[in-house]
Amino acid sequence: MSFTTWITFLVAACIIAVSPGSGAVLSMSHGLAYGVRKTTGTILGLQLGLLLVLFIAGAGVGSILLASEVAFNVVKTVGALYLIYLGFSQWRAKVQVQSDQPQRAPVTACTEVPQLRKRLLTGFLTNATNPKGIIFMVAVLPQFIAHTAPLLPQLLILAATMCAVDLAVMHGYAFAASSMQRFFRNAHAVKKQNMFFGSVLMAVGAALFFVKRNPT
Repeated sequence: MSFTTWITFLVAACIIAVSPGSGAVLSMSHGLAYGVRKTTGTILGLQLGLLLVLFIAGAGVGSILLASEVAFNVVKTVGALYLIYLGFSQWRAKVQVQSDQPQRAPVTACTEVPQLRKRLLTGFLTNATNPKGIIFMVAVLPQFIAHTAPLLPQLLILAATMCAVDLAVMHGYAFAASSMQRFFRNAHAVKKQNMFFGSVLMAVGAALFFVKRNPT
């Protein structure tokens, strides 16, 4: 892989990562609810899902998936239903009021933080079941792979580049959202925040039902 090809892919990776999607919504949602440090688990899960999609596309399995209407519709339906489930779960998430504070201190509220394993799985499934990601990678990734060179080293370079960029961008989204935490210190505000992001995730999930196998 030439340096020029890599730089071009780096630019493309930045554009892909910055573009709002389910991963960005999830990072902002968890960043606002749990803070940046605990959102790192979610973001690492997103990278695992992204790696899976990258290697599916790079290995040619993605092309087979797109060629099969049944397989594509299964992935699309699972991805859509999962995002809707995530959104509904956040929409009705319980809000905890912190009571272990000094007397006269302002009462604060927060959403119960899931275990690390659950945050990792949530991030992984969000990217791994995203048919738009598969379509995009199948269309874009082959343009940066030289067929005269070994495939695996090229995939590893592209995957490392994509994940490094996405890791930084998702943490940026989480940090931007977490900086707003001071405005969500009471139970009513936290509940409204959960309902907003839950609604956005459900809307993104519903939109996946309209993704076409061969977009024109």
